[in-house]
Amino acid sequence: MSGLERAGWIAGAAVSAALLYASWLRLISSAPIEVLGFVAGGACVWLAVRENIWNWPIGIANSVFYVVVFLQARLFADMSLQLAFAVLGFYGWYMWLFGGEARTQEQVSRTPWPQWIALCAACAAATWGASVYLATIRDAAPFLDALITSMSLVAQYMLTRKYLENWFVWIAVDVISVGLFAFKHLGHTAVLYAIYLAMCVAGVSQWRRSMTAHEAELQPAHA
Repeated sequence: MSGLERAGWIAGAAVSAALLYASWLRLISSAPIEVLGFVAGGACVWLAVRENIWNWPIGIANSVFYVVVFLQARLFADMSLQLAFAVLGFYGWYMWLFGGEARTQEQVSRTPWPQWIALCAACAAATWGASVYLATIRDAAPFLDALITSMSLVAQYMLTRKYLENWFVWIAVDVISVGLFAFKHLGHTAVLYAIYLAMCVAGVSQWRRSMTAHEAELQPAHA
């Protein structure tokens, strides 16, 4: 870990502690559970960008926090999404460790076209079905909630398989989410998704370099 990165983690820990303390004293409007989700979520995405395996257990904790947050906000699809994320978290944890050739660590790769077609079709069908259902239970934003949920599941699955393009799907999710959560007065969550957006842009660059480096390592072996 470089000195700059270490300083970033220390600064992040200090800011997180300050937010939790302010929330506990009710100096800010966000509940402690939302602040915990904010902190765990930011750490999780940054670790994913760095291809660090610890992104999975921290991501599972983040999902648990946000189940409570979204239940209180009546965003039922987002609440269900966090439960699905927790399950996918265990799957991704396993795949990153043993999903590569001969049960080695999984490497960054591009999404195969058959996967793209299947994922896009599944996303469209899930968005339509979920939006109809959410409207019947008086969800606060049926279509956007369903769209975010469907796209996020697609992106999370792509992340478990280390497909480079997962970051582009996440970027689209984050843009929509910032607007929705700001509208629902989930201030820290909206800010968190704006941070996610910046991290996802960094993720594209970082993972592309990782994929290129791995391909370069394989070339002499196949020469």
